[in-house]
Amino acid sequence: MNETQQLPKKIQITWFVHACANLILSLIILAAIYLAGHIWHWPIWFVYVIAAAIVIGMISELISIPYRYRFWQYRITEDAVEMQSGFIFRKRIAIPISRVQNVTLSAGPLLQWQKMQKVAVATASSTHTIDGLENTKAEKLRDQIMALALGALDHEI
Repeated sequence: MNETQQLPKKIQITWFVHACANLILSLIILAAIYLAGHIWHWPIWFVYVIAAAIVIGMISELISIPYRYRFWQYRITEDAVEMQSGFIFRKRIAIPISRVQNVTLSAGPLLQWQKMQKVAVATASSTHTIDGLENTKAEKLRDQIMALALGALDHEI
C-alpha cells in the first residue's frame, strides 16, 4: 500500500453531524448565558459578542468540511506511516514504523452509525489519528502497520 489514500467520502457526513451537534450545544450555552445576563443584569452586548463568535465558528466549521476532506491523505510505506492535511496550513507527519508502539481502533456513536473507525497510531511520545475508515479497511490497516512494526523490531535485534 504505497499509494496515497484518502478518507472515505462518508466521513464528511460524520463531520457535518458533529458540527450540527456542536451548534446545538453552543446554542444551549448561549441561552444559559442570556438567562444569566438577564438575571444578573449583564450588558446585552456581551450576549451579542458570544452569539457572533458562535455563528462565525459554525460557519467556518461547516465551510472547512470539504476542505478537510480534499486535503486529508495518508500513506503506509515499509518505513513510515505518513499523514498529510491542509493546503493553506499544510501539515505532514511521518511516523517511523520502528517507533510505532500500538495501533488502536475506536469509534464513537457517529462513527459507529457510519460503520467506521478511527485509527490511532501511537509512539512513545505522541498519538496520531486517521479520522475515520470503514471497519474492514481500518482493521486491515491496523494489522498491516503492526506487522510492519513487528518486522522492524525483528530487524533491530
